[in-house]
Amino acid sequence: MIKAMPTLSIVIPALDEAEGIREIAGRVLAQRAGLVEAGVSGLQLIVVDDGSSDGTAELAEAMEGVTVVRHPANRGYGAAIKSGFRVATGDLLAFLDADGTYPPEAFPELCRTLLSTGADVVVGSRMAGLESGMPRIRRLGNRFFAALVSLIGAQAVSDSASGQRVLLRAALERLYPLPDGLNFTPVMTTRAVHERLHVVEVPIRYEERTGRSKLSVVHDGRRFLSTIVWTAMAYNPARILGGIGLGLMALGGALGLGLVLLRASGVTTLGPWGISAAFAMLVLAVGGVSLVNLGITFNYLVSLFHRRPVRQGLFGRPVLPGLDRAFGWLGLVAMGAGLAVALVAVRLGLAGWEVTRLWLWLLGGALMILAGLQLTISWILMRVLEELADRPTRASADLNGPGDG
Repeated sequence: MIKAMPTLSIVIPALDEAEGIREIAGRVLAQRAGLVEAGVSGLQLIVVDDGSSDGTAELAEAMEGVTVVRHPANRGYGAAIKSGFRVATGDLLAFLDADGTYPPEAFPELCRTLLSTGADVVVGSRMAGLESGMPRIRRLGNRFFAALVSLIGAQAVSDSASGQRVLLRAALERLYPLPDGLNFTPVMTTRAVHERLHVVEVPIRYEERTGRSKLSVVHDGRRFLSTIVWTAMAYNPARILGGIGLGLMALGGALGLGLVLLRASGVTTLGPWGISAAFAMLVLAVGGVSLVNLGITFNYLVSLFHRRPVRQGLFGRPVLPGLDRAFGWLGLVAMGAGLAVALVAVRLGLAGWEVTRLWLWLLGGALMILAGLQLTISWILMRVLEELADRPTRASADLNGPGDG
């Protein structure tokens, strides 16, 4: 619950920022009047010196109204922000970089938006249309990561890695744990989206820093990608694994259709490319079914861990609700059909048919049997997990009586 006039704590993580720390801190402190107009009664500024060797901490400590937290050694961007949050006293928490790239003058608007919309997190978006000094390669990278978070989180995000945000203190419980490195911000965005927090973006101006950036496009880009995907996997693995699985199944189906058309045209003997296509079809189809099953099964495990309803959506909403409940009979039907096709092919072979006339039917039968077995195993596992997830609710109903749990 936010007070009528909440207070704001702003954290500035700083590593060797002696040239600009006084200027950026002064610009932050100058926002007091604007924050009051936005509905924020007090401002606390915390500079976290993350192992600087150029006197950054001493310069910040000499400024009135600045609280300094020191890390004896460099621990990372995210670790510095978390250290600042631990000593913060504000009802609202915020952070921005020390290099002057983000505008402190935007904080009143960010706070006003949070208070007026009931948002949990307000992000200053560098990609929402205002003029930006960001280099083209980083702009492309940020667009890619924003699109990735939007895709796997089923919520539009324009800037997943912005370093200027305001959030409710209460939101930290649902956002943590967060990493210590520069991937702190994209992971925060990914977790906020999957925790179903109310995230609002406000356009801000962005100026490229003077001097060398501490961000490595390749190294940090790779880390951003891996942590975004693994964070999303902890909430809705079916969305990622299921999407990949469906793609593999589509490729396998296309190859299978090609083989059927080839066989229908009278071709009975496969060359190297045909044999490779048959092999790829079997691997892609079975692998795709396995990944879809694995994703949905993992969602049950995630639901069991988080103790809330399972999310099965691949595109933001459930795809064929209850489909996993049909896996049992679908698996049995597929195995039965595959076995029947295989037995007919064997019988025809014993009757004198050439194997060149039977290979497609044997391959199709094997594919149906393997896919059906995967579906049946997954159905059994999902029912066990569902039973475990429902057990506390049913036990409570037995203890308290109908309608009292």
